[in-house]
Amino acid sequence: MTVELIEIEPGRFRVARPSARVARSQLPCPHVISDTMDALEQVDGRFYTSKSQFRAVGRALGLTEVGNEKPRPKVRETDTRPVREARQAAVKAAVERVKAL
Repeated sequence: MTVELIEIEPGRFRVARPSARVARSQLPCPHVISDTMDALEQVDGRFYTSKSQFRAVGRALGLTEVGNEKPRPKVRETDTRPVREARQAAVKAAVERVKAL
């Protein structure tokens, strides 16, 4: 078995292996999201081809874009003060009954 070596720099060698091509897109900048879009009509009756302008008009009119709204944190019913106090009183009463035995 013969191993082919490639000289990287004077006195340094590495084994020659077939190199795999790097996955590249045909686009010049594949990770950039463009601001252009097909013309869409906003509530004001105008058509917009820019995403940023479309969103700015919607925000100015008080609209909420689906997927961008910030949901309020859910409050459990068991986290309210009266429920918590009733639970603590029930546990305290149960502990007292057990200690009384």
